[in-house]
Amino acid sequence: MGRIQSNWIWFLAFGLGLVLLGLVAFANLFVTTLATIFMLGILMLAAGIAHIVLAIRGRNSSRFWVWLVSGLLYAAAGLLVIVNPLLASAVMTLFIALALLVAGVARLCVGLGSSAGREKIWFIASGVLTMLTGLLIATGWPVNSLWVVGLFLAVDLLIQGFAYASFGLALRTTK
Repeated sequence: MGRIQSNWIWFLAFGLGLVLLGLVAFANLFVTTLATIFMLGILMLAAGIAHIVLAIRGRNSSRFWVWLVSGLLYAAAGLLVIVNPLLASAVMTLFIALALLVAGVARLCVGLGSSAGREKIWFIASGVLTMLTGLLIATGWPVNSLWVVGLFLAVDLLIQGFAYASFGLALRTTK
């Protein structure tokens, strides 16, 4: 713990940096969304190309065609995301809404089926809030697809930033 404690300032600085990035992301959610989607497309294209190269290098394998086709599909999907990031953002936002709805229903079922006492209310509340978030995103779709992905990234950066900053401050005070 001593080595970590002596580096408390780095945790604090990292946390503050993430908070700053989160605020920048919040300042323009549209640009944040497009940048995130575009980067995803680049990563998908790179992974697809790498998959194709590995398939060609292992062309004597019985799985050559499966590897090649999957690499081509992955690269093609990456290209589509790069060429049309707005469409990709709309698809991703719809997927997020559906995933939140499904997760909310699952959490609600866990809560309602639980034999635990007062604690089950947290599962029920979590399920209802998650479902409402999914419904809110779904009812605003496709217009909100211009900012939902950016909002999720901005919130994540802020939460992580505050967590690291508070961890650094806690390390400092325990010296």
